[in-house]
Amino acid sequence: MTANVAKTAVSGTRAGIGTEVPASLSTFLAFDFGLKRTGVAVGNRLTRAATPQTTIRAEGDARWPHVAGRIAEWQPDALVVGVPFHPDGASHENTTRAQRFARQLRGRFRLPVFEVDERYTTTEALESGARDADAAAATIILEQFLRSLP
Repeated sequence: MTANVAKTAVSGTRAGIGTEVPASLSTFLAFDFGLKRTGVAVGNRLTRAATPQTTIRAEGDARWPHVAGRIAEWQPDALVVGVPFHPDGASHENTTRAQRFARQLRGRFRLPVFEVDERYTTTEALESGARDADAAAATIILEQFLRSLP
C-alpha cells in the first residue's frame, strides 16, 4: 500500500505533492504520532531506507524530552510526521492532533517538517507482524516519503 505524500513547508502552509524538498536535506526523523505512543524511524535520502527506533511511550508534555533526545541523537536535517485521514480523505480528530504535533515540532526545534498522509500504515505494520507497530508505521511513513523524493 502506498500512501499519498503531502509535504508541508517550513512556514507551515500546506503544499501539494509538487513541493520540493531541498537536496541539502538528507537525514530525516519520522514520527507516527499517537496520544500514548509515538513511533519513530530514522532514514536518509541516499539509501531511501528507514530504520525503526524505539517507540516513545509518553503522553502530553512528557513526550517532548524524548523527542528532543531523538533529535539530539540523530541530528536530522528535517522531520516527517504521519497525518492520518479517513479512507475517503476526510479529516478527523487524530488528523488535527498530528498536524498540531507537526506545528509544535517546527516551533520547538526549528527544523523543516513534512507531513505525510499515513492512511493504512498501522494496518500494514500489523499485517507484516511487526513487534512494535508504531515504530514500523513510522518506518513505512518515512520510506514512502523518501521514495517520493527526486
